[in-house]
Amino acid sequence: MKYTYACKKLSLNDSIKEYAEKRISKLERYFHGEDTTASVTFAVAKNHLCSVEITIRDGATLLRAQTEEPDGDMRGAIDAAVGYIERQILKNKTRLAKRLRTEGFPASAPDDDFEVTEEKEFPIVRTKHFSVKPMSPEEAILQMNLLDHNFFVFRNSTNDDVLSIVYARKSGGYGLIVTDETED
Repeated sequence: MKYTYACKKLSLNDSIKEYAEKRISKLERYFHGEDTTASVTFAVAKNHLCSVEITIRDGATLLRAQTEEPDGDMRGAIDAAVGYIERQILKNKTRLAKRLRTEGFPASAPDDDFEVTEEKEFPIVRTKHFSVKPMSPEEAILQMNLLDHNFFVFRNSTNDDVLSIVYARKSGGYGLIVTDETED
């Protein structure tokens, strides 16, 4: 597994990075090895709140955890993030077994009484770029849940690689949006 580190608003000594690498390396048993990368971002807020974000990429599988610990406990934040990722892996182990190393696993109606104000500007406050991978809707739902997102964009391998979106419905279950890609 390859590691990359980023520090926001602080500088860390090597012992914290070594500790993070030691803890994350325990997750290597679930992954294929050489192609797997782990990105760790450390940050501290004004109120001494330590934040750690760990992102692990293994092929098309992406796992992410972000945790915060009070009183400058960076090691505690690392432990919590690694624990969260391991729980996500174990929670979804039957679905992930196809993608990861199997040896690593243990056996209402609108209300008319409110005033609507038209928004004159639509400020975009963040832009993300990512590659859209071909996968089945079930794999996309799994990936969405692993990232703890509300929706996920993918190329639907079961429907001619058409651009599709899965999303978590508030009433429970999942929704699938399939785009019509017609040329003008």
